[in-house]
Amino acid sequence: MIAWTKQLNAAFGASFLWLICLIYFTQGFRSFVWTSISYQLKDNLKLSPSASQFVFSVAFFPWSIKPLYGILSDCIPIKGRKRIPYLVIATVLSLVPWLILGLISTLRDSTWHLMVLLTAQNLGSAMADVVVDAMIAEAVRYERASFAGDLQSISWSSMALGGICGSLLGGYALSNLRIDTIFLLFCVLPCIQLLSCCFVEEKSENTKAEPEDSIVRDSHMNGSTLDEDSPLSKKSHSSTRRRKKGKKNAKGRAVNSSKSKIYKKGDSLALKWFHSLKEAIYDLCRAFRQPMIWRPMSWFFLAHVTIPNLSTVIFYYETEVLKLEASFLGTSRVVGWLGLMMGTFIYNRHLKYMTLRKILMCAHIGLAFLNLLQIAVVSRKNIAFGISDKIMVLFGSALADGINQFKFMPFLILSGQLCPPGIEGTLFALFMSINNLGSTLGSFVGAGLASILNIDSGSFDNLLLGIIVHALCNFIPIAFLFLIPKEATGSST
Repeated sequence: MIAWTKQLNAAFGASFLWLICLIYFTQGFRSFVWTSISYQLKDNLKLSPSASQFVFSVAFFPWSIKPLYGILSDCIPIKGRKRIPYLVIATVLSLVPWLILGLISTLRDSTWHLMVLLTAQNLGSAMADVVVDAMIAEAVRYERASFAGDLQSISWSSMALGGICGSLLGGYALSNLRIDTIFLLFCVLPCIQLLSCCFVEEKSENTKAEPEDSIVRDSHMNGSTLDEDSPLSKKSHSSTRRRKKGKKNAKGRAVNSSKSKIYKKGDSLALKWFHSLKEAIYDLCRAFRQPMIWRPMSWFFLAHVTIPNLSTVIFYYETEVLKLEASFLGTSRVVGWLGLMMGTFIYNRHLKYMTLRKILMCAHIGLAFLNLLQIAVVSRKNIAFGISDKIMVLFGSALADGINQFKFMPFLILSGQLCPPGIEGTLFALFMSINNLGSTLGSFVGAGLASILNIDSGSFDNLLLGIIVHALCNFIPIAFLFLIPKEATGSST
């Protein structure tokens, strides 16, 4: 372990490794402060479950336009540098909203101001996610390519550690600290991140660099958060590329690139940026028009949109009806992280050689039947069998995250296999954005369903019907599995 650490330090430098670990830890630790946002919307602003879900959906929208940040950092360098300046901007965007919310109570207590500030904060987090992925990809190119898996492991481990710590401490903080104090405490990490950016050196790029080369630099390992915010974890998407099939296209791009270089020789800097942006967007559109790319991506998009997300409604039910404390809900999220890790292990050990269609079908059937646990809790059948609500919530959280991982891992593998040479990073960011956009729209659908069923704070009579609808909707994506390549498996090799 010590020898491995020394090798990484010698290859990349301590400041770079520290920055990578810190950024991913901060991404995971966001659960510390976002848990308090849920309580702010419910207890202080008195929003209904559907209104809270709407706020979250809007706030997390910046995660759906991640390719824009990658294209900007690729094509428009700031003072000759393409990564650190954008990372500084992203960190400031992540920091300032929490400072404002911690210091100005009037903005914190206004739904619209809160939503705007949270959206700006997610804009910074999503931008940082894209930039740091690009930095990792650049760092492991050529002679340091053998360290790609090591940096990937470090990033994932840091984010998992941050998620576990954030979930545990977030519940404790809500029980013992004021919400403004929680916001200000979280600001410590972005401040350290901002300071750490000063110690990482980045070579100045020639402003006349070819756009094709700049796009290649954005090739990175992974996209995010969610989200929720989940957002949510970092996973490997290294896989075999379809080099032979893309060889002809690669030659075509090289010819077009050489033509554009001649055309832009006398252009101003602004025109060069414009042409660089235009070519990057054109390459993305041209790649995405291929059926082998848009068909599977359409399925993953539909798999989110067709299933209403009722997570905020369930949160209201757990806190108001089941009377679960914030500290326990933090513990349940830790169990969810453990379930996610277990799902990754099971997938890599036993499922990766199955066809993707079979894996995804089994995952959706499992998610549908998993709703039986929620049905049992809402109908109080678990009490009749002597099973406590806490056991049901913990067990359900672990199973849900584990099964969802069976669904997410094929997405990562297939995305890596579909990316043509030359634009892997930017196109993969587009894939992740499509996935995130689907999740966002699924949240809007969930908010609409809660509103139609009149599920509100203190009124959960129709929650059982909402869960049944959610369970049935899990079968809809199965009907569209023909969009997934028939012979594709869950293996990246």
